[in-house]
Amino acid sequence: QVELVQSGGGSVQPGGSLRLSCAASGTDISMYTLSWERQAPETQRELVARINDGGIINYADSVKGRFTISRNNAENTVYLQKNNLNSEDTALYFCNAGTYVGGVFVARGWGQGTQVTVSS
Repeated sequence: QVELVQSGGGSVQPGGSLRLSCAASGTDISMYTLSWERQAPETQRELVARINDGGIINYADSVKGRFTISRNNAENTVYLQKNNLNSEDTALYFCNAGTYVGGVFVARGWGQGTQVTVSS
């Protein structure tokens, strides 16, 4: 199990920016695939961005060009820079670290969740 602690988030006006951080403790995450997911009220959890151990990145279509996922293995941390936020980005954001087993992603640990609210 990978222990992850999130920071960042909060409230921002439309068009604003926020950065989320997710730090692992006690585990070297350099070999893990790291992801950010989000869940808005009464919706299913959505994969926002994912970066594998080789640096290959995937984004949800809804955030392409606005969000940037990055990792710093030396700091054991994954980041999500979010720009040009809109109300549809309001959600509880989670980070996770996992591996692929038989082609299926399996999360090995989750952050505690961080609320992001975009409102004027």
